[in-house]
Amino acid sequence: MSRLHGTKDFWIGALRAEGPAFAAAVAEAPPETPVLSCPGWTVTDLTRHLAGVYRWVHGVASANAITAPTGGSRPVEPGPGESALRLWQQAYDELMALFDRLDPEAPAWNWAPQPKKAGFWHRRMAHETAVHRWDAQLAIAAGEPIEAKLAADGVSEVLDSWLPAGRRRAGGPWHGVVHLSAPDAAQEWFLRLRGEGVALLDTATIFDHDDHHARVQVTGTASDLLLALWGRVSFENLTVAGDRGLLSGLRVT
Repeated sequence: MSRLHGTKDFWIGALRAEGPAFAAAVAEAPPETPVLSCPGWTVTDLTRHLAGVYRWVHGVASANAITAPTGGSRPVEPGPGESALRLWQQAYDELMALFDRLDPEAPAWNWAPQPKKAGFWHRRMAHETAVHRWDAQLAIAAGEPIEAKLAADGVSEVLDSWLPAGRRRAGGPWHGVVHLSAPDAAQEWFLRLRGEGVALLDTATIFDHDDHHARVQVTGTASDLLLALWGRVSFENLTVAGDRGLLSGLRVT
């Protein structure tokens, strides 16, 4: 398994591309346009949500501490005459200014079984923005795939952070090995599901006598794999062989 090891420059580069693309889609859509991939949300709701996430992450990443913050992110509340997009732009600009100067090795809390370092948030916001950019573009019937290397790193993030942190969409007693493959990014992943637990397997350390035979194999573009893990598209859009029931154990919220 050759998982992408991202860097601060890689994730900031992704944010610089995905942020303006998100804003352009929002600017094109009437405020009450439904976001089909986020049932019950409008484009305004999506914009307020992402702005609120940016503001919360700014506080966490700049605190220079590994203690958990009190409370979580909340959507921004525009004041009289203010637009959600304007507040999003302000939050985005402030976060990018912080990220540009922030050492990825600086201490910063996160909710995952990962080192408590600021680089976690560079990565997390790159993927948060990319998926929500796709949501916003879908609302105007213009959804573009997520760039292959970024999407591949996003798949790795789901497998090494979200699932081990217990952030599945639904609980279930899944047992078996899942093999994900993204030929366009020259990436593959093996994940062993153990009830509520998971183990990301490195093919470089798997021995011939290990029981690592996949019970389900999923092949598609890195973008489609990532969007399926996030529940944006169905696994039916990808090539699946084996026990499809295991795939419910991969979706995250």
